Amino acid sequence: MRITFVALGMEQMGVSLLSAIAKREGHKVSLAFSPALFNDRSHLNVPFLAPFFDDRRDVMEVIRKQMPDVLVFSPLTATYQWMLRVAEEAKKILPAVKVLFGGVHTSAVPDRVLERPYIDYICVGEGDVAFAMILRSIERAEAGAPIPNTRYRRKDGRIIAGPQTGFVQNLDALPIFDKTLWEEHIPLGDSYITMTARGCPYRCTFCFNNFFAQLPQESVGKYVRRRSVGHMMYELRLAKRRYKLNMIEFFDDVFTLDKKWLKGFLDYYRNEIAVPFQCFTHVNYVDEDIGRWLSEAGCFSTQIGVQSLDDEYKRKQVQRHERVCDIERTIKVMKKYKIRVKFDHMFALPGENIEAQETARRFYAALPPDNIQTYWTNYFPGTELIQQGLAQGLITEEDVARINEGLDCDIYSHSNCNVDRGKIKAYHIYQIIFKLIPHVPPAIRQRLHPRLFAWLPARVCAWISLLADIFIGLIKFSPDHILYARYYLYHIRRFLLKRLGIRARPATRVTDTRPWAIDVPQASLVKEEICAAGSM
Repeated sequence: MRITFVALGMEQMGVSLLSAIAKREGHKVSLAFSPALFNDRSHLNVPFLAPFFDDRRDVMEVIRKQMPDVLVFSPLTATYQWMLRVAEEAKKILPAVKVLFGGVHTSAVPDRVLERPYIDYICVGEGDVAFAMILRSIERAEAGAPIPNTRYRRKDGRIIAGPQTGFVQNLDALPIFDKTLWEEHIPLGDSYITMTARGCPYRCTFCFNNFFAQLPQESVGKYVRRRSVGHMMYELRLAKRRYKLNMIEFFDDVFTLDKKWLKGFLDYYRNEIAVPFQCFTHVNYVDEDIGRWLSEAGCFSTQIGVQSLDDEYKRKQVQRHERVCDIERTIKVMKKYKIRVKFDHMFALPGENIEAQETARRFYAALPPDNIQTYWTNYFPGTELIQQGLAQGLITEEDVARINEGLDCDIYSHSNCNVDRGKIKAYHIYQIIFKLIPHVPPAIRQRLHPRLFAWLPARVCAWISLLADIFIGLIKFSPDHILYARYYLYHIRRFLLKRLGIRARPATRVTDTRPWAIDVPQASLVKEEICAAGSM
């Protein structure tokens, strides 16, 4: 069959794996992609520019030309409404196409998603096994038995729901990510993203792991699972052969979680791949050994979620158990081994006193990380944070209904009457300060006090923090900012050339045209795992 995936804004790892699974099943796979310029639902939203670069008609034209038998979507809450519109229009153009929705948002509110008459199947939770079974069922036109982790509507309108099974335990049984799907649209060599593991050991109230880990009806196996060293190295060797890799990003929730595995993997990585990389980690999984190993293998940057510097509040309300002393230790380890450390800091967490921001300001001024990335609290479907917001009167049942529809999750950016506007202004002021602290001389850090900006309107403060982030990132040649700017410039040029009827070159330059073999030879897995274990 012909399978078309629809994606928005950036590469999606789940789609990459499902594409590999579809190819393993013998299907033809393609992609309908929108870069969503100036409305990418993640970092950059410029309302007066976004309509000019709206390319939904281009996406629909790609779908029409590809004439898929199956159309697959994996929406986040922020991309859900856009994908609904595309799915509905596609069903009108191609009435026989089967539409499948999966992903995090679908898993949080499955019944609501399946209410749409133009959606035929939904997948709840991990879809590696279910996806192959769904495709077989469609191909054979079988009514069939219930499919695990799947709900679908029969011709008579009856909903068939399969059991929620446990998570895939042996990740080596899965193919590697199908990167060729993205070569036309994503510069894979500039920043090659991959994952060595699935799952997170924490259940932070604001994160999808808060509910996703509880989906199976029976608790079978582990939630945190890891690919073997051999499976991982096979993918990276292919990537290094096929692309001119400038950087690799490991998107694991906590890359350094398994210390023994990490040592074995980094030994191979340093000797065979030797490409600068960055990763996500956690202060509870960083020590002197790990700092040294990361540095020796080529890690130049880590990203760590700190969110708040109020230990008691985080423990009771956010389900995070790290302490300020752990954060301090981690900064010192990273600085010792010359690894940049970026902190994620959240504003407007339910029940957190504004004084917590002043505590954070004093800490950051005394011991600044290399960058502080600030985020406003988003309420996502299915998370415990929703219940906290309701209990504290920060959101209403009407807000929750809108959130579940993907219409609104960042309530602090809008005129919510339940939110103290003075408090919101204070957050904007601290946002400016946190953006500046890592980049000014020590003598100025302590002088960056909220009273310096108190006379500014909240909207002006928001613009100052945004411009400060962009300006500092570019003049300091931050890889994240440079890559983001290059990506945008490429897609702006591509958009304009398309309007002139000129075909742009693919985003990725392929240096080796041999096939991207998605299945890992079993013999090499066994051999390399023995070697890795011996390296300890």
